Amino acid sequence: MTKIFNDPSAFAEEALAGFCDVHADLVRQVPGGAVRRRRSDHPKVAVLAGGGSGHYPAFAGLVGAGLADGAVVGNIFTSPSAQQAYSVAKAAESGAGVVFAYGNYAGDVMNFGLASERLAAEGIAVENVLVTDDIASAPPSESAKRRGIAGDFTVFKIMGAAAEAGASLADVVRLGRKANDRTRSLGSAFSGCTFPGAAAPLFTLDDKMMGLGLGIHGEPGLFDTELPPARELGRELVARLLAETPHGAGQRIAVLLNGLGSTKQEELFVLWLTVAPLLREAGYTLVMPEVGELVTSLDMAGVSLTVTWLDDELEALWAAPAESPAYRRGNAARPGGETDEPTPAEDSAAPETFAASNASRDYARHCVAALAAARETLHDAEESLGHLDAIAGDGDHGRGMVRGIDAAYAAAAGAAARGAGAGDVLRSAGDEWADTAGGTSGVLWGAGLRAFGDSLGNDQAPDTAALVAALASFAARITELGKADVGDKTMVDALAPFVATFNRLAGEGAGADAGWAAAAREATAAAKATAALRPLKGRARPLAEKSVGTPDPGATSLAMVFAVFGQHLTAVRQPAGARA
Repeated sequence: MTKIFNDPSAFAEEALAGFCDVHADLVRQVPGGAVRRRRSDHPKVAVLAGGGSGHYPAFAGLVGAGLADGAVVGNIFTSPSAQQAYSVAKAAESGAGVVFAYGNYAGDVMNFGLASERLAAEGIAVENVLVTDDIASAPPSESAKRRGIAGDFTVFKIMGAAAEAGASLADVVRLGRKANDRTRSLGSAFSGCTFPGAAAPLFTLDDKMMGLGLGIHGEPGLFDTELPPARELGRELVARLLAETPHGAGQRIAVLLNGLGSTKQEELFVLWLTVAPLLREAGYTLVMPEVGELVTSLDMAGVSLTVTWLDDELEALWAAPAESPAYRRGNAARPGGETDEPTPAEDSAAPETFAASNASRDYARHCVAALAAARETLHDAEESLGHLDAIAGDGDHGRGMVRGIDAAYAAAAGAAARGAGAGDVLRSAGDEWADTAGGTSGVLWGAGLRAFGDSLGNDQAPDTAALVAALASFAARITELGKADVGDKTMVDALAPFVATFNRLAGEGAGADAGWAAAAREATAAAKATAALRPLKGRARPLAEKSVGTPDPGATSLAMVFAVFGQHLTAVRQPAGARA
């Protein structure tokens, strides 16, 4: 994945555009992803698969008859933004409602949830189905916390077939959740995966070693062990999955042996010679098994095994025809009943105009300068933040923050040039950060900046009290969305002491600049102290022990940004009697 690219930051967008051009007979590109070329001309539930890029054929390769109606596609290993999810849903919806289906990751849950709220407000029936098949990511007692890996495919296939057959939204959701409840997966990595343009993989394994329990975002395995012969690997995977056989499950199963990017088909066939006999010896009938690449992880070498325990209604849907760019089964052609959708014209709406006081416009320039300073800092720190995130996460935090701040700065500068006040400048910055960066950090920073702007407004330049209120709004929105507390090893561990210190010093009469500087020092110290914590939220949670000893990347980046914001955002109206 490091060989063919132009600008690494544009890799995902260019790959999606190329995919849609190659398969223009089946799909068309829309803002945020891809949808079927032909949309049903009668009401039909739209099944929308989604997640980050880097997993092809998931997710765009599964758009087609009997599968997904659309795919919401984020940047590499980064959840799509709420705006992307909303846009794809609007392009695919045909009157019977939409259902988003995706792996259980914090950023996906937040962004698809926000898109769902927006669609519901417009009167569109909308549901969400989360895939939680990875048995390595949480114990059975906490199965709702498990992440989604190759079981995505089984769930998407069953939901897509149900929708194609005319099932209602409630039934499509019921069947998707039923399939998820009966699906178990486990994977193993032999080598790490590498982002386009990166000099090294997200993680490495010693020669002749493997990591058991990987995630599809390059998260390292739960433990490393010597690479066993195929027979031993097959026995390990089968035994662990069958140990979690659902209560009351039957003897007919769907089986996926999935390659993760650079494991060859022939290797999978060798492994299959162990997997299939073991399952049959356990009394199972294998129904239309699949061996190949269905949900990958860039160029990772590795495999995953998925088992879905079927009943009569799930089996019929699993066996139903499908046709997409990356997957075909039987004859999924439908005689008539569909309309060829042209690619929509570019939006030519007039630029937004703004009303604001001159004082607010003057302060807006300080807001733009603050974002410019943060942009320089985050570009310098991109690689180090990525390394921090790769310890127990997917390594995308640095890249995500850079994408977010670049978009935020450009939007803020553009709004300020058109006469926006401080509130609208920060709202514009927040919206673009969320839409461009995606992921958990994208939605949190975007929502936080928008809340900060809402609090400031456009009527006047803020004083210290207004900054206190704006920071409170920023923090409240982030904790509301992220559901994190101090001690969970997230950005909140740096944000909370910053806000508390600034509020305390403001109450004691300190000037905004002195209070902000002291608060920034507290945030920096708190971010460093997260090294001692075990993560309780986010993708690092399943690999908590690996994270101990490493500061949280989200807390680290927040402390960096707030440290350089201070010089610019504290250019406020000073009340009489304030002390430095």
